[in-house]
Amino acid sequence: MPGTIDARLDELGITLPDAPTPRANYSPWVISRSTLYISGQVPFRDGELAYVGKVGDAFDLAEAQACARQVLLNILAHAKVACAGDLDRIARCVKLGGFVNCTPDFTDHPQVMNGASDLLVEIFGELGRHARFAVGAPSLPFDVAVEIDAIFELKG
Repeated sequence: MPGTIDARLDELGITLPDAPTPRANYSPWVISRSTLYISGQVPFRDGELAYVGKVGDAFDLAEAQACARQVLLNILAHAKVACAGDLDRIARCVKLGGFVNCTPDFTDHPQVMNGASDLLVEIFGELGRHARFAVGAPSLPFDVAVEIDAIFELKG
């Protein structure tokens, strides 16, 4: 029987992707006590990198927000694995951290991160509201447009 969050994903027409396999020597997630840490994720879609290039050059703001949304779906895919398939174990999102691979004159980093933040609140409601940072970077791994990490509090 699907949980509340799975039902909400269905209601929104969202299917989580398979959790991407790390391409380096790190764990995609770690649980310490009641905190779930999700390592920085990039925009994999259907097993391939998407949104390769700089925001402000290859991508406009709307495309960068879509990229951040895709990254959040990958974060939730890892969270689901970490929670043994039960996203209802998440008590709340504590923090998102976002890096935007952008041109030097691009300054709308917080607006890019709204692609992820808005979706998180849409899925989890008030429990999806979180602290966050959003900064521009001169480059990111694989030249992707956005990388995001996350911290979640787990129930019990």
